Amino acid sequence: MPVLEGLWGPDLRMRDSGLGVGVDVGVCQDEASHSPVWGPLRTPPVTCGGLSLALELPALIRQLRAAWRARRGGPRESERSEASRWVEAEKEEVEEGKQDIEDRSTHLEADGRLNAGHAGVLLAERRGSYPLIDLHILKTSAQQGEVESGTRRKVKRLLSFQRYCHASRLLRGLVPHTPGSLHLLDDDYLGQAGHMLSKVGTWNFDIFLFDRLTNGNSLVTLMCHLFNVYGLIHHFQLDMVKLHRFLGMVQEDYHSQNPYHNAVHAADVTQAMYCYLKEPKLAEQLSPLDVFLGLMAAASHDVDHPGVNQPFLIKTRHHLASLYQNTSVLERHHWRSTVGMLRESGLLSHLPADMWQDMEQQLGSLILATDISRQNEFLLTFREHLDNQDLDLQLASHRHFMLQIALKCADICNPCRAWELSRQWSERVCEEFYRQGDLERKFDLEISPMCNQQADSVPANQIGFISYIVEPLFEEWYRFTEPSLLSQTMMGHLHKNKACWSRLRYAQTSLETQTHPQIDKLEPEGEGEEGESVP
Repeated sequence: MPVLEGLWGPDLRMRDSGLGVGVDVGVCQDEASHSPVWGPLRTPPVTCGGLSLALELPALIRQLRAAWRARRGGPRESERSEASRWVEAEKEEVEEGKQDIEDRSTHLEADGRLNAGHAGVLLAERRGSYPLIDLHILKTSAQQGEVESGTRRKVKRLLSFQRYCHASRLLRGLVPHTPGSLHLLDDDYLGQAGHMLSKVGTWNFDIFLFDRLTNGNSLVTLMCHLFNVYGLIHHFQLDMVKLHRFLGMVQEDYHSQNPYHNAVHAADVTQAMYCYLKEPKLAEQLSPLDVFLGLMAAASHDVDHPGVNQPFLIKTRHHLASLYQNTSVLERHHWRSTVGMLRESGLLSHLPADMWQDMEQQLGSLILATDISRQNEFLLTFREHLDNQDLDLQLASHRHFMLQIALKCADICNPCRAWELSRQWSERVCEEFYRQGDLERKFDLEISPMCNQQADSVPANQIGFISYIVEPLFEEWYRFTEPSLLSQTMMGHLHKNKACWSRLRYAQTSLETQTHPQIDKLEPEGEGEEGESVP
């Protein structure tokens, strides 16, 4: 693996090729010898002239080229400076990486599946989403003179090292080696964290406090607890060590430097999903498989999110945009990364192949539903079902559709939370938008909507988001639940929060012409029910 790592490069280790890659292919190591696709995807581990033939074809070609150059150069090779060799290697790596991306992208179909080819199975991706901007491309832009070549090399080397550390199986998903660590939640169940878990099904659950009490392990702790609540570990005969390893990998693959799209957001969506799965109209019809898929999709729906949106990836010609042909780029990456972690951890390896493959596809269908560009598509279908009263939750396809709707609701439910929680999420998502806008301004790109801190205020962003995205979807969810107590609570918070943002926007507008420092005390009228306070 060290030879392959050095040749392939940590930032170009794809998981999508039909040829397969090293040991990080989408098949777990402990399953390698038994996998039906392992044989044709591997070259026998033999050597020739000191060269390993266990490498995939591109890496083997590079190794042969390096040996040929070394032999051709003779004694003069040692006289070359380290800097010149590094520059040459960087150029070759960039060019080969681009060609490799183009070749591999042809294997993708519009729905995110691979063309059947010779393997005929979905392969996983574990490639990181960083760096955000391809400096090689941007150096030809109007900003060419701003970034010196030496700085670019330093940044690229740093990012490559960070991605290597992030992707290394030595640093991801390992069970701690402390005594008693296999008893998954012993420490987290102590004290206030355990008390909070007893109220995890209430809508005023404070995920920020829970994350602090679990020392930043809110997602792992919450998922283990919910799997126990539903008896999923026993039902699917899951290995506890593999489960903990998988959840640890998912949590670690969220980037804590993102103000919004981080592991706390994933835990918040998972908690909301749990509340929706408990809705009486759904709960009595859902199967263990439905619950398993719903919770898994909620936990992993934004894994490895780069902190920028799809239009940014497209206009910077990011490798993920090329890989997924500019369609549901982030959602496909989240799904394929999740599949990679499932296979690497071996969590489902004991199940029949047709079963775990179907679970992977259904998981993908749920995650892809969170693409905000498909909002109207799902909203219109949902509205049609409710108007025609033809939803039959005894049908697996209708239950799956409702899981998609539930996940979409959970993903954008922040404006339906109590004000003190909702405001924190609003400020976090806008901070992430503004960071993207700053990047776009720095590199002379068009600033995306809602990302201009000088023109797009937090209240204005939130009012638009609530009016055009959140309200239409939750009004239909309110109809579906007929309405439940939870739906009434959510709609109450939504209307109060929208009114509060409207007052804040009015106050900010007034401050542009008059000086009034009295906006901090504005809050939704009537807030404080259910024991919630507003700062």
